[in-house]
Amino acid sequence: MAQSKKVELPNPKNEFIKVYVNGEIVPREEAKVSVFDSVVQGGDSVWEGLRLYEGKVFMLDAHLERLMNSAKVLAYEGVPTKDEVKQAIIDTLKANEMYDDVHMRLTLTRGKKVTSGMNPKWNQYGCTLIVLPEWKAPIYRSKGLKLVTSYIRRNNPQFLDSKIHHNNLLNNIQAKIEANFAGVDGAVMLDMNGFLSETNSTNIFLVKKGKLYTPFADSCLPGITRNLLHETAADYGLTSIEKNLSITEMYTADEMFTTGTEGEIAPVYEVDGRVIGDGTTGPISKKVQEMHLDLIEKLGEKIL
Repeated sequence: MAQSKKVELPNPKNEFIKVYVNGEIVPREEAKVSVFDSVVQGGDSVWEGLRLYEGKVFMLDAHLERLMNSAKVLAYEGVPTKDEVKQAIIDTLKANEMYDDVHMRLTLTRGKKVTSGMNPKWNQYGCTLIVLPEWKAPIYRSKGLKLVTSYIRRNNPQFLDSKIHHNNLLNNIQAKIEANFAGVDGAVMLDMNGFLSETNSTNIFLVKKGKLYTPFADSCLPGITRNLLHETAADYGLTSIEKNLSITEMYTADEMFTTGTEGEIAPVYEVDGRVIGDGTTGPISKKVQEMHLDLIEKLGEKIL
């Protein structure tokens, strides 16, 4: 067997992290699941991304509720309780001595099978829970994104409902591959009718004449950060409207930004070679970033 080569990690601090896998907290290189696990056999798993800010996890209960809802839709059995997942998170963070600037990926799979195949009746061991924490600070607060529009359309509920936060991400990955070949940060994905849906990994907001606009969540994940900003905008003196948005409206927006747990509020400076607004972080985007930081302080759950 060929000797594995030394790779360069985006953050060298993550070389010695410890990962929770089904009740055990093990070093990074020992964090493994069975080849019979459903995530290997068919991408049959659900996930959440969490952020830790000074000992607080932002919108923890909302994330755990979505995890449980996704597992319910997929008829998982032997699902751990919210309290059990929360304790696994706390134990993993303590084992890593992590307190701030941490992103965690929770993965819940249907579990190990007794034989290979896609039939859930072969899953007789219960679910597999993984807590993967990494030192990963937000990088786009002051750096504008460049995007392209992907030819890959976002799934709609006729095929695979994007409201299930599942690990079958090839749809998004194909769009990200396009972005990589184009030398940009990400890809805008459209729905089956040609309206904006989301990027390959984040939700989208446009700004026009001081108002926020975001696509209907019919063919995209209604992200927790997206929903929170949309629902609380009025409390901060902003108007947020859901509507079908065309590519033309995107190109001619005064400002544009994306939202997500990992990337927070990231301004978009260019799409398909078109400069958005004046190509800088606009005043409304800056206000939303400040709003987000305020919500983090108010809605973070202290766990450490």
